[in-house]
Amino acid sequence: MKVLKISQKNVIEEIKKALGRGEIMILPTDTVYALVCDARNKTSVRRIFKTKNRVLEKPIGIFVKDIKMAKKFAKIDRFQENFLKKIWPGKITFVLERKRKLPKILFGGEKTVGLRIPDYKLIHLLFQEVNFPLAQTSANISGKPANTKIEEVLAQFERQKEKPDLVINAGNLRGSKSSTVVDLTTKSPRILRVGEVKI
Repeated sequence: MKVLKISQKNVIEEIKKALGRGEIMILPTDTVYALVCDARNKTSVRRIFKTKNRVLEKPIGIFVKDIKMAKKFAKIDRFQENFLKKIWPGKITFVLERKRKLPKILFGGEKTVGLRIPDYKLIHLLFQEVNFPLAQTSANISGKPANTKIEEVLAQFERQKEKPDLVINAGNLRGSKSSTVVDLTTKSPRILRVGEVKI
């Protein structure tokens, strides 16, 4: 694993190059550290499942740049769009009916997709350089809790045969939990997971 500090001048360029090579990485976010790759790259997505020891039946969420990008990968009506504009960016993942534009492996057989726009400077700067969605899941081995402490994150993956290629070290994060997950495919919004944001 190559570890770079978030303060390095060329950190965004290094992330961009790694994504272009199909690598997977650990990035800090506004909630917990996340395992991230180019969501369009089926091989990279499969590596995330393997690295995390995650079963293929469990879907992976996606970071998007903005509402415009979100509408490329999910069916969003006018009401949903207005609602999302009030909440994003932030610590809530919204489950929406998906469009068939990304590898099926992401979705665990579901007809929905979980999308989020993080409120985190590094991710915002990265999306200024790349115009594609990022597959993302908490950076921990399946069965263990999501983590905000960089040393604990590194320790988990250092013992694994399959490791992330790149780690961006932002120290210990302020957050404590993963994002809250809300289903917008039902008549009334339905909370699937209470996370960093309590509703």
